Amino acid sequence: MVYLVLLIMVAAFLALRLYMVLGKRTGHQQPLPKPAEERRAPPPFARAPEPLGEARDLGPRTIEGGAEQGMRAIIAADPSFDVSRFLDGAKGAYGMILDAYWKGDRETLDWLCEPEVRDSFAVAIDEREAAGQVLDNRLVTIERALITNARLDGRIARIAVRIDADIAAVTRDKDGNVVAGSLSDAVTTHELWTFTRTLRGNDPNWKLAETDEV
Repeated sequence: MVYLVLLIMVAAFLALRLYMVLGKRTGHQQPLPKPAEERRAPPPFARAPEPLGEARDLGPRTIEGGAEQGMRAIIAADPSFDVSRFLDGAKGAYGMILDAYWKGDRETLDWLCEPEVRDSFAVAIDEREAAGQVLDNRLVTIERALITNARLDGRIARIAVRIDADIAAVTRDKDGNVVAGSLSDAVTTHELWTFTRTLRGNDPNWKLAETDEV
């Protein structure tokens, strides 16, 4: 009988300890992983959830004075727009678009570019492939991204971003021989990329609508 009582006491003690460990939520408990369809990364220009008030400082280090009026019009039309998130997305898109062009990835270019820009890239890719050339390029770093112009035409927003970057560029022939450039010496580039989007539309993504050298 004594042994039976001891066994019951030990079982009750273990059950209590198990409840203390598993039966309570603590501040350090990790949430369960989401299903795969819920864990897909958002596109570079997914709409930001944090509002940016019209009277809030737009950030002189990231926006030139001439673009401020247009930026305020865009924010007034879409209060969810966030300048810093947009610039982060612009820099991400810059790298993705360049990489897609270098690799001849037409599908990605179709997703990130307006038809006119996409077609220009496609023509250049076709000419490069016809010549048997391959680009072995690498984006080293983006030194700066600055909004230089912005305007709102109805529901169409257009934002021009100056991007200063260092790129290591090499062109190889069909046999892999280097015909131009060097991976050891990065070239500094200054480009003006204009992105566009229909505000409050079904597509939350900004697309590249124009490119130019500065």
